[in-house]
Amino acid sequence: MKKRTKPTSAEMEMMRVLWEIGPSTAKQVHEFAQKTRPELAYASVLRLLQVMHSKGQLSRDESQRAHVYAAIAEQDSVQTSLVKDLIQKAFSGSAKALVLAALKSHVSKEERAEIQKFLHGEEE
Repeated sequence: MKKRTKPTSAEMEMMRVLWEIGPSTAKQVHEFAQKTRPELAYASVLRLLQVMHSKGQLSRDESQRAHVYAAIAEQDSVQTSLVKDLIQKAFSGSAKALVLAALKSHVSKEERAEIQKFLHGEEE
């Protein structure tokens, strides 16, 4: 079995695309990614998907002419792992410190209201 490694920033970008649009060909991933990154070359996307497959981050269905790639790990699982790693590395293991840092500068008024609802048990 291939060892899964923590994704790089570029790999995370490809994972987000695949989580959003589901299993896709390199062409479909490229077209979707170009909406936010018009400079992104098809060859770069294809090569990155191939590398991610070799690392065990993606599955590849080779039954059709155009290979179909899919994220192996669920979005929640990858995000949880990355957050745990960040808490350990940057916040000395303190989730509270991470949350306070995020709340200081990275949360909109609407997001604060959602967080308040969640903390008060009003979330669905």
